[in-house]
Amino acid sequence: MTPFGSRVRQLRTEKGVSLKQMADELEISSAYLSALEHGHKGLPSPMLLRQICTYFGLIWDAAEELERVAALSDPRVTVDTAGLSPDHTLVANLLARDIARLSPGQLSGLLCVLGAQSTVLTGT
Repeated sequence: MTPFGSRVRQLRTEKGVSLKQMADELEISSAYLSALEHGHKGLPSPMLLRQICTYFGLIWDAAEELERVAALSDPRVTVDTAGLSPDHTLVANLLARDIARLSPGQLSGLLCVLGAQSTVLTGT
């Protein structure tokens, strides 16, 4: 699941709507919405993102936060280290290789180093 998917699921739960109900109201397939939540599809289009914000009544900071989380939710990240040091390339490759084995504590540590909060992962 992506940070965006986690946040959308949280919003759906708070609103008390099912995935199918939300998909029907947004006029998209429930399979697509499920795939988007679980990170099996790429990022939502700007139009769909606006529809989702409207659906949940998100404005101002809340809408900007959902847009920020969406931008950080690409499930198929590519890291271009061309022109960077060998250590940059090493870190990118080690992270790609070992990311699934990182513990929650290690993830929190990396997020702190990168200046992000672990709440991005939980959507809270």
